[in-house]
Amino acid sequence: MDYEDILYEKADGIATITINRPKVYNAFRAQTVMELIDAFQDAGWDKETGVIVLTGTGDKAFSTGGDQSVDSKASGAYGTMRGTIGMPITELQALMRDVPKPVIARVPGYAIGGGNVLAAICDMTIASEDAKFGQVGPKMGSVDPGWGTAYLAHIVGEKKAREIWYMCRQYTAHEAEAMGLVNKVVPADQLDAEVRAWCEELVERSPTAIAIAKRSFNADTDHINGIGAMGMEALRLYYGTEESKEGGNAFREKRKPEFRKYVK
Repeated sequence: MDYEDILYEKADGIATITINRPKVYNAFRAQTVMELIDAFQDAGWDKETGVIVLTGTGDKAFSTGGDQSVDSKASGAYGTMRGTIGMPITELQALMRDVPKPVIARVPGYAIGGGNVLAAICDMTIASEDAKFGQVGPKMGSVDPGWGTAYLAHIVGEKKAREIWYMCRQYTAHEAEAMGLVNKVVPADQLDAEVRAWCEELVERSPTAIAIAKRSFNADTDHINGIGAMGMEALRLYYGTEESKEGGNAFREKRKPEFRKYVK
């Protein structure tokens, strides 16, 4: 596959996958997700690769989730490919968990919305002190009804996960570290060196032992995949409502959304 939305390179046993859409803070569209799936499939079963790094171009953002620069829900801008909502995001999320390699999220800036979900799904997260984490779903007429909610609660606890989703606040890298969402926080100018150091340690480990450990860790939460699949069916129906569309419309019109006027 020829990549337009991502950068992909492999060297010294490290595969680095970079969302390359800095103009929209590395927000993803359907094509981005398809390219990410292709790269993860290649890196995940490449015997020369010991660890995968997922990141975003520039120092502003890891990813800010689904691209809201157009009315994607109404226009079909997410595409008509596989996936209940036109974007095969659940396939990508499952693949990131299924690959028998550790996946590290390198977070230089914003990890918001679907970007926060991708960072949470990664096996480990290393963040710059400038990083910000959070969800925006209920502010935008959206939600992640699987890994982004149920698995997040597994990481940070029910109370904190509900706060993150209901309140739609942003959290600093150190706050995210304290709640267990981040493994390590370093100054921005040390981020690459820190990620590299972790990767170099990982490629020295037994790949089979790590693969078995990852499968074992995953076993406790694999049922979330089914929850997410059902939730995405409900989300597809929700995206067709005026209430949901109000979130994107308000964002583009730079105003506060008025969701309650659509509740009957």
